[in-house]
Amino acid sequence: MKDIKLTQYSHGAGCGCKISPQLLDTILKSSRTKLPYPELLVGNDSKDDAAAFDLGNGTSVLSTTDFFMPIVDDPFTFGRIAATNAISDIYAMGGKPLMAIAIFGWPIDKLDAEVGSRVIDGGRSVCEEAGIPLAGGHSIDSPEPIFGLAVTGLAENKNLKRNDTAEAECEIFLTKPLGIGILTTAQKQGKIADGDIDAAVEAMCTLNKIGQEISQLEGVTALTDVTGFGLLGHLSEICEGSNISAVIEYKKVPTLKNVKKYLEMGCVPGGTRRNFASYGNKIGPMTPEQQDILCDAQTSGGLLCVVKKESVPAFLELTRKNGLDLEAIGETIKHSEHLIEVR
Repeated sequence: MKDIKLTQYSHGAGCGCKISPQLLDTILKSSRTKLPYPELLVGNDSKDDAAAFDLGNGTSVLSTTDFFMPIVDDPFTFGRIAATNAISDIYAMGGKPLMAIAIFGWPIDKLDAEVGSRVIDGGRSVCEEAGIPLAGGHSIDSPEPIFGLAVTGLAENKNLKRNDTAEAECEIFLTKPLGIGILTTAQKQGKIADGDIDAAVEAMCTLNKIGQEISQLEGVTALTDVTGFGLLGHLSEICEGSNISAVIEYKKVPTLKNVKKYLEMGCVPGGTRRNFASYGNKIGPMTPEQQDILCDAQTSGGLLCVVKKESVPAFLELTRKNGLDLEAIGETIKHSEHLIEVR
């Protein structure tokens, strides 16, 4: 098993496998009449992280799923990353995860079952860290390795955070650095230097548990996690859903070590180009470097938080207590010519 390189068995990597936002909009179009479900507080209309169904007692059950193909070579680590990424959707809604079931596809004619067992064990270890059971799942024989989770959670309605409720004149924060897609592409291309991938793996395996605490701050007007559509893609969803615009201060956006070095080596994920093609017309002018980093497809990325200015001190105190040293990367403004401006 030591010689297994899982990334050789997949055409894509992590959340970079996601269908582009533009194509996904086409796929989700339907001629069917939309039926009313008053208990469904959050569905797919707002492109949010999880669905929320009101239980009528002041709480909502949350439901989400996420899965993808290997982004790292080690099976156990792949399982950890995929599970961390899936559970993040519950935290991004301000919820508490309750249980998970596995989604598992395996090329049984190419890879030993023992390797697959290591993947699932990686996912199980993260579920244990989150305090939830991996309670079951479904498996298929597939051409490429696939792993992920369907996760059920619970949230108090008063603390439920959405991606379409942001307000103008708020500050924007990001809890994890960008560049995961670039570094993992460098690894897939065999260009990564010893040790450079470690920070990306650590970030991808870090649960966004802080979302539960952030959700209790009334001044947080919107919350989402940054994954396959990149920072600008997920911020675009916030701005469109909330009918506002945003300004990003590029120099304040945190990135992983040596990201720019690998950009110069041509390590740009295909998902980055698809992302920009989908929403680039909504963004103000950018340099090629800004485009490649701000549209970089993240896997198990950080939380994107929109915070009222008067609540920023309380927000920063909370994040510092959780070991995060954050500064605002931009601000929201009234709806303007461009959805997002990069300075």
